[in-house]
Amino acid sequence: MRFDLTDLRLFLLVAERGSITHGAELAGLALASASARIKGMEDSLGAPLLERRRRGVVPTAAGQALLHHARAVQNQIEAMAGDLGAYATGLRARVRLMANTAATSELLREALPAFLVANSGIDIDLEERPSHEIAEAVASGAADLGIAATWAGLAHLEQRPFFVDRLVVIAARNRPGLEGQTVGMADILGEAFVGLSAGHPLQEHIARQAARLGGHLHFRIRVPGLDNVCRLVSQGAGIAIVPESAARHAARTLRSLRLGDDWATRQLNLCARNFEALTSQAKLLAAALA
Repeated sequence: MRFDLTDLRLFLLVAERGSITHGAELAGLALASASARIKGMEDSLGAPLLERRRRGVVPTAAGQALLHHARAVQNQIEAMAGDLGAYATGLRARVRLMANTAATSELLREALPAFLVANSGIDIDLEERPSHEIAEAVASGAADLGIAATWAGLAHLEQRPFFVDRLVVIAARNRPGLEGQTVGMADILGEAFVGLSAGHPLQEHIARQAARLGGHLHFRIRVPGLDNVCRLVSQGAGIAIVPESAARHAARTLRSLRLGDDWATRQLNLCARNFEALTSQAKLLAAALA
């Protein structure tokens, strides 16, 4: 049984994305070449590594075992790249960061652009995921760092405070109703909403809270990105629930009310399996974010 580094990286990307097509794209391989490599690995092992399903692929039991070792190899390679960075001209390193919607919005405004400008040899893979998936990914080694809400079960990870995320209700400045400074979810269930795209982690979280009150949200339109949500709300298309930081950046065209429900305020923490065991590049990013 002989797997090279390209095989392992390809398998890692395919397993994490749940798609041979997407894994091949990220690995810089043609789909036919990637499929042939996966088949060659399975033939060499004598067992299937992936279970083909209608919506993609998932690792088999053998695939899960290989995934564990592939991640360990990848981590070792990145650690080696970090250790040799001072000696190797042009050697680049990549840090895998996962964050929930509110953290991603906050990161992309200042923290990550400033870090990338100051550290030209470090690339970042940023993925937006729900907090519970972030906790699982960091614990398994699929991500170096994560930013997630503390309710997601971070006790088994090392943590550093990031910021407090508060959700607010936004409406156009000239929209009648919704008076006062605070409103509850129960008070707005009958309103028309502008929402994030179907399946978006934040929107699904908000929809679950509405369901617990025995209601559901009526979406006039669902769009990708908080900036698009704020733009449509400011033009009178409906109201929305967004992180306070997103509303603050569009304050000239919107008015916002604090969402008074307990679940609407969350502590977000930066987390890692072990901050001291991170690569030197991941340590730099962690220091910039914490």
